[in-house]
Amino acid sequence: MTISVSLGSELELAFTDVLANGQAVGRAGGVVVFCSGPLPDERARVRITAVKPKYAVADLLEIVETSIDRVAPFCPVFGECGGCQLQHLAYPAQLAWKREVVRNALVRIGGFAEMTVAETIGMRNPRAYRNKMSLVVDRSRERVGFYKQRSHDVVQIDGCPIVLPRLDAQIPRLNAAKADQTMSDAFARTRHVVARTAQATGEVVVTFTTDRPDDVLKAKAAQVAGKLDKVSGLTNSYELSGANAILGRRQRTLTGSATIEESMGGLRYRVSPGSFFQVNMEILERIFERLDPLLTRPLRILDLYCGAGAFALYFAKRGATVLGIEENALAVAEARENAALNGLVSKARFQTSTVERALTHPAMTKEIAGMDAVFLDPPRKGCEERALAAIAARRIPAIWYLSCDPATLARDLKFLAAKGYRPGEAQPFDMFPQTGHVETLALLARS
Repeated sequence: MTISVSLGSELELAFTDVLANGQAVGRAGGVVVFCSGPLPDERARVRITAVKPKYAVADLLEIVETSIDRVAPFCPVFGECGGCQLQHLAYPAQLAWKREVVRNALVRIGGFAEMTVAETIGMRNPRAYRNKMSLVVDRSRERVGFYKQRSHDVVQIDGCPIVLPRLDAQIPRLNAAKADQTMSDAFARTRHVVARTAQATGEVVVTFTTDRPDDVLKAKAAQVAGKLDKVSGLTNSYELSGANAILGRRQRTLTGSATIEESMGGLRYRVSPGSFFQVNMEILERIFERLDPLLTRPLRILDLYCGAGAFALYFAKRGATVLGIEENALAVAEARENAALNGLVSKARFQTSTVERALTHPAMTKEIAGMDAVFLDPPRKGCEERALAAIAARRIPAIWYLSCDPATLARDLKFLAAKGYRPGEAQPFDMFPQTGHVETLALLARS
């Protein structure tokens, strides 16, 4: 039977997969149809809303056959808010799906059909885990919120069950401050509010992002802080790098402290709202535990894209000598401060540089060639080929690659395999429960 896929047509389809953005994948004849709402192994009635040359997009009308893995979402704005994609999928099924996402990327992109992918390591309770939240302030809306899925429209919220309770408590108070006539002008030029908390100390710092330094916000800072729930400090970030930037390149303290103190693995970390630091401390600890057996003897480790030094300092505390490379100067300053805070200045050094420049600089050649291992934790786009080529050229014995994107991980592992590195087991971690994101640690050794 021929199925017509045209704008406005209503179809009943079987869905076989779900994408990282939450859209389920079905087929109508030879046309792929994407629709938010269904799960794999479900049938649903949908209405076609867009027809493209290679696919169509549909809205969900009704679930006809329900998956045994379907659960009721626990957030009232799930499906509208763009923060979570998988709340309607039971947590064990989320972990299994993320393992398959990693496996499929390694096979399809990397060609690693025989590579073992371990079961995804998840959380004991996959809610209320994020230590950082970024809220959107829309002057035309009564309340703060998050962006809608695939949109810059704002979903207004009164709370978020994904962030830690100390952050969730700030949301209704921010809404109340925004509505208060005596301090509402402090929000007039604010684009985003970024808040970060530490599980170890309970400290909270809140940052207001504006295009330029806001003197009204500065004048009202103490009043706004008093309206919030026991915050440690307020800061103002400004000089945005682009229209979609959440935080500015510069920051000033408005009142209180600009940093909070977290602890993990016997280490103390001073971090700010803009720090390059993990948002899920339970899973960070699980990653530390997975790396620990690799640190049974003193090693020389090159930590690339080191951020504020979370992993570099962990390696140093376990006896390694570490050189961290990071292009963000503020992150490097925090890493050095954290090294001093933990008495590890002699074991962990940090340099401000792009990874590509550091790896190819003549002055670094001898030092890098003497490394026992390189730890990679790049952004979602992965590593540039010239960086991977420089690592391979130095014949560093081991590479520990922590990735937040299975596709770019598979691409980079394929390149390294061609340069003489043998991938071992891939270990997925659920750093972001309820979302389509998965963190993966891959260990490689020179053949």
